[in-house]
Amino acid sequence: MTSKVEEFVKKYQKENIPAIRPGDTVIISQKIKEKDKERIQDFEGIVIAHKHGRGISGTITVRKIISGVGVEKVFPLHTPTIEKIQILRHGKVRRAKLYFLRTAKGKKARLKKTEFAAAIMEPVEEKTPQEVIPETPKTE
Repeated sequence: MTSKVEEFVKKYQKENIPAIRPGDTVIISQKIKEKDKERIQDFEGIVIAHKHGRGISGTITVRKIISGVGVEKVFPLHTPTIEKIQILRHGKVRRAKLYFLRTAKGKKARLKKTEFAAAIMEPVEEKTPQEVIPETPKTE
């Protein structure tokens, strides 16, 4: 019985979901359908909760402030309406659920940043030995 359920779930499960943690600042691009048109809307905010694991029922709660009002959205990770998820930066946190950000004001509402190696790392061009050591002119 579980094999049939696993087969059914496997069809709808996404493979390219990044490792999202609480405290991350993310941009979630979501498809919005209005009448007969479809567009992509971005929602940028801080992940305050990650629930139900990485499986088909996994969700994240993202919070941002709009005109002084806090707005939270719960996104199922494997929904077909999510186009892509980008991680902008990681925040240094010591909690699994950051619900204290709902009541925090000013400096207390900020999270410390941690180094984000993927954003900093750039490909290094390798040089051949001839480029590294310039040729010396031969005097005969």
